[in-house]
Amino acid sequence: MNLDELRQGIDAVDAQLVELLKQRAAYVHQVGELKKASGAPTFVPERENALISKLLKLNDGVLPEKSLLSIWRQIVSCSFNLEGNMRIGYLGPEGTWSHQAALSRFGDSVELVPYSSFAHIFAAVERNEVNYGVIPLENSTHGNVVQAMDFFAHTHLSICAQVHQSVQHCLMANIPAKEIRTIYSHPQVLGQCSVWLQQNYPEAEQIPTASSTAAARMAVDKAADGAAALGSPLAARLHGLNILAEQVQDVATNTTRFVVIGTQKTKPCGKDRTTICFTVPHKAGGLVDVLEYFRTYGINIYCLDSRPTRDTAWEYLFYIDVDGHEAAEPLSSCLAELKAQCPVFKVLGSYPES
Repeated sequence: MNLDELRQGIDAVDAQLVELLKQRAAYVHQVGELKKASGAPTFVPERENALISKLLKLNDGVLPEKSLLSIWRQIVSCSFNLEGNMRIGYLGPEGTWSHQAALSRFGDSVELVPYSSFAHIFAAVERNEVNYGVIPLENSTHGNVVQAMDFFAHTHLSICAQVHQSVQHCLMANIPAKEIRTIYSHPQVLGQCSVWLQQNYPEAEQIPTASSTAAARMAVDKAADGAAALGSPLAARLHGLNILAEQVQDVATNTTRFVVIGTQKTKPCGKDRTTICFTVPHKAGGLVDVLEYFRTYGINIYCLDSRPTRDTAWEYLFYIDVDGHEAAEPLSSCLAELKAQCPVFKVLGSYPES
């Protein structure tokens, strides 16, 4: 086949794709009407997880997996829009990694609403001002986001999904690299790039900001004073900054795990994670006794952390992520026994692990 014939073939396939998307949209509209009538949620993480598995099997490794999932995400995002206007709250302003995580999970067709604090996001979801909130929970190199953890023990909202967002920082500025004298960014970002900064800009002053997006604005406003910023490529694009260096984080696999909070409970999908918080009796070996239940039932523990309860001095809430779904065995029986042993016990959510 010559070039013209190949292009004609591509045009024909494109026409078929549009027709198939129109057919899919018609089905989605009907699904949306049925969901509204029954009060079912638009966002169904367990259904999405099953669809992803099917897509990857159908692909049979032909298309790059990342590209296929990116295309599918935008198709599903369009479906959310067709079923009804979905609003997602995230920690703003625009250009933060929370913004990027919300885009990664929900696509470009939903309404993304920035909030100035975690408290505002939780309150907005509780008031039904937004359908869901996207909250950073832990970073692979800097651990849990403690400012966010404290809100989970005091809300009726559930974790219904998660997002693993690769965090690859860049150096951005509108001045030549050799003229940089000050570098702005969020404290966590500065920490995640500390080795790179020491090796490349040991003399530059590092100034913490409320967010990496705020840092980008400072790089714009103070360019004449030698200002640059560290943050996401999205922040650079939104503020018209040049990217002078890419992937400047010290750990190449730097990833932040975000969770999606909402009012619904996610059903089991076969590969689930459950987040729990609890207190233990004040006695020697109290925590060990609780953890022993998980070993007895053969349940894997992903992580364990603690935070002050805020109610009683020197009393702590333990947060734990385990394998399995609260409604499925063996975790269901394990949690039933634990609930009877712990003075405070709360399941924060079960959701797809992948």
